[in-house]
Amino acid sequence: MEKAQANLVKKNMRTEKVTFREKVGYSLGDVAANLVFQMMMIFQLKFYTDIFGLDGAVAGSVLLVARIVDAFVDPAVGLLTDRTHTRWGKFRPWVLWTALPFCVFYVLAFWNPGIEDKGLVALYATVSYVLLMSMYSFNNTPYSALGGVMTGDIRERTSITSIRFVGSTVAQFVVQGLTLPLVSKFGGGDDGRGWLCTVGLYAAICFVCFVITFLSTRERISPPPQQVMNIREDIRELFSNVPWRAMFGLTLFVFITLAMWGSAMSFYFQNYVDQRALFEFLDGMGLVRPDGEGPFLLSTFNLIAHSESDAYAIGFSLFNMVGALVQFVGVVLLSNFLANHYGKKLTFVVCLSLTAIFTAMFWLPGPMDVTSMFVLCILKSLAYAPTVPLLWAMIGDVADHIEYVNHRRATGFCFSGVVFALKAGLGLGGAFAGLILSGYGYASGLGAVQSDSAITGIRLVGSLVPAALFALGVLALLFYPITKDFNEQMQAELAERRARQQLTESETSIHPRINKI
Repeated sequence: MEKAQANLVKKNMRTEKVTFREKVGYSLGDVAANLVFQMMMIFQLKFYTDIFGLDGAVAGSVLLVARIVDAFVDPAVGLLTDRTHTRWGKFRPWVLWTALPFCVFYVLAFWNPGIEDKGLVALYATVSYVLLMSMYSFNNTPYSALGGVMTGDIRERTSITSIRFVGSTVAQFVVQGLTLPLVSKFGGGDDGRGWLCTVGLYAAICFVCFVITFLSTRERISPPPQQVMNIREDIRELFSNVPWRAMFGLTLFVFITLAMWGSAMSFYFQNYVDQRALFEFLDGMGLVRPDGEGPFLLSTFNLIAHSESDAYAIGFSLFNMVGALVQFVGVVLLSNFLANHYGKKLTFVVCLSLTAIFTAMFWLPGPMDVTSMFVLCILKSLAYAPTVPLLWAMIGDVADHIEYVNHRRATGFCFSGVVFALKAGLGLGGAFAGLILSGYGYASGLGAVQSDSAITGIRLVGSLVPAALFALGVLALLFYPITKDFNEQMQAELAERRARQQLTESETSIHPRINKI
């Protein structure tokens, strides 16, 4: 009996290995999600203030209301997906079913229908954004949960999330680096048309990626067969779980910070950075051609500055691309190595602390000190990179911990609670950024001149305030109890439990046949 159980454990460990092809297929889902997510985080507030012409406080309130309202969709989605039973699994079908409506609502959220009344504009922005965020929940919550049931092997799970976030970094590079040049190229002077065409292109890519994710992945972990679905028990077990509460707090503070800093840096480069100094920096990088000619790829994506008026769009795009490339390298080279040697928790604590320090230092450069800004971008991106895949890998570990303690599994509900924190963080981060900018006197609309007070607000939102919130994320993580050693012990025991269950089921299926004979 014990030998059979040990052999079954070894067999399960082998079958929970995930092929590189499947990992890449899964990662394409995050490419698609981040073509949307990065736009919301970096450009949504600016789109509302500059294209829709909304006041910063109003735009921030739209983001807050939409994201908070939608955040309550996530727990419902988690409960629904945990109770989904199809021949494709619990979570994969949702990625396919929601692909088309998700892409349609994405386009509508960045379409300016030409409404003049600001009240109606705010209403349209709120409704379209709620629809987009709700569909994001129905797509991304099961997608994230899918990563938690593809394998129970902790090294494989870290590998899956690392490759997943290589994909997300590619999408980050595209959105943050190419959006403004593409808007200029497609718009030809009409920014509204440029935004619509750019987002339409991204939406088409999203749809293809979601379909590939559905076709290339499979689910390997199911709830214990004796488990009876009970919403009250799911809620009680989730909220009483200390690791889950720690991850909820961490996710909330991290995404408040990402939304705030991401929104602020666009304003920072357009209004604080000296455009002449930025133009000269681009010239030193070989990205200035007064005659408009340049390397094919750079010209194709409109990454060549012709005059000083191009400095903001090209300079901010270059800043984002540098950060994305460094983050890509950090995810590939550091994340797996650090997590496997030192554990996910310790890696996250150290790297997020360094990220907070480098974020705070963005207060220091003067308007003409462009080089220092890029150096800080490199340091911040490198420090933050190892944490990128670890967040979702750790939530998968939390789902295992709930099963370990309670002998019940609710993967979708576990992930949905953290996605709730993510959505709330995005809403609060965008709202805080808008409110601080408005409180310091930011003037909305294209071409508006900003006061010294508004510039101070932009600098605060791009440095000291998000740094303090990153520090709160570190504090929340200190309460996370799943260390490297404990995780290995937990996974070994869960593997034994699943093997015992399979052996029992196998014997049960054999005995009736023997009795019948």
